[in-house]
Amino acid sequence: MNLHDLTLLTATGLALAGCSNIDEQQREPDAMLLSSAQAVQADDCLLMVWSSQKEREVDFDRENDVVEGGAISCATGTSASQFDAAIAALREAAASGNKGRILEQIGLPLLYIDKDGERREIEDRAEIDRIFDEIFDPAMLETLQRLDLKRMTVEKDRGGFFELGALWLVVDEDGGRPRLVTVNRQALDEAVDAARREASRNRGETVPLER
Repeated sequence: MNLHDLTLLTATGLALAGCSNIDEQQREPDAMLLSSAQAVQADDCLLMVWSSQKEREVDFDRENDVVEGGAISCATGTSASQFDAAIAALREAAASGNKGRILEQIGLPLLYIDKDGERREIEDRAEIDRIFDEIFDPAMLETLQRLDLKRMTVEKDRGGFFELGALWLVVDEDGGRPRLVTVNRQALDEAVDAARREASRNRGETVPLER
């Protein structure tokens, strides 16, 4: 390679590096604009939600509106505080072991998917009561007791879910309180298996020592 070729390669490399830096500089403002636009949209959604509520928890709703999947208010039509209240009620009901308290948190129809993936849409509370121990076995009750708003994922116009869709909470009116409408035992088993695989992988990683 002669001096001319080397000079040309060096110049090309510097030009490409310069383009890369420019691209990075352009992407940063774009990301900031996108984040700002999403924040504005979330505020708009919250205003719509609050307009349909008699009592509002403004600070809590603002601080906790964004979870995995997006803004709670935009995806579900209600506020973080309403989900938090429903989640707390489910946790307490499951911890108490009181069947009646759990049934109060269920919306109808209830979609129940068993371990084998068989789907049943139950429209009668008496039927839920009859097979209650099958739907809410010890593993599902334990899952209910671990529910946390920060671990919820939302999906636009569908609701909020936990553990890969093992539990879905859905709102039936704007600004209202969500109810439990799906119990998916098959998804819970898949979530448990996924968690075990992740834990197994983590055990194999080398944790750097602090200096």
